[in-house]
Amino acid sequence: MMGHAGMAATVVRYLRSVGAPTAEPPPLDVLPRPDLRAVGDDERAPVDPAEFRRVLGEFASGVTVVTADDPETGPAGFACQSFASLSLDPPLVAFMVARTSTTWPRIARAGSFCVNVLANDQGELCRGFAVSGADKFAGVRYDAAPVSGAPRIDGVAAWIDCVIHAVHTGGDHLIVVGRVTALGAEGNGAGPLVFHRGAFSGLRD
Repeated sequence: MMGHAGMAATVVRYLRSVGAPTAEPPPLDVLPRPDLRAVGDDERAPVDPAEFRRVLGEFASGVTVVTADDPETGPAGFACQSFASLSLDPPLVAFMVARTSTTWPRIARAGSFCVNVLANDQGELCRGFAVSGADKFAGVRYDAAPVSGAPRIDGVAAWIDCVIHAVHTGGDHLIVVGRVTALGAEGNGAGPLVFHRGAFSGLRD
């Protein structure tokens, strides 16, 4: 790319060619280029993937199914553990999805989604949505979320209807930010489904 000095010289030559009076540009102080380098293999040991999963498995989280109404292929959804509230004003939530997900392009095409927060008796339903390539909605009762039209699954502890607000890259995952357009808690008395150490459980008093 042309630096500041090169651009200044080009402007001066042009002005001279059209007969405009010019003055020599003042000398520019050129800052030294930073020393850019990658972290060497011997400077930071890689984290073992199995150990990464084991340690992060100590973090207990709720479990959701993120759904959408794909205008081309119909209902789409996948089980998602990495969901969180993000902002109160404006109301934003976020979830993470693998770049290799075959469901994500369908959600992106819809431009909106519904987060179904699973109740503690919906572990089997969650397993069904974690399987790739199957008919995930077979035998699943749902209606349309009020704004997005995405599947709102019966019996969930809560649901959050959203439009896609932003998408960011995060390593081998995408960070999807949704702006909340409607939400509700069913108040059916069921506690949330909890995922901890690779297994489902419920909350105990």
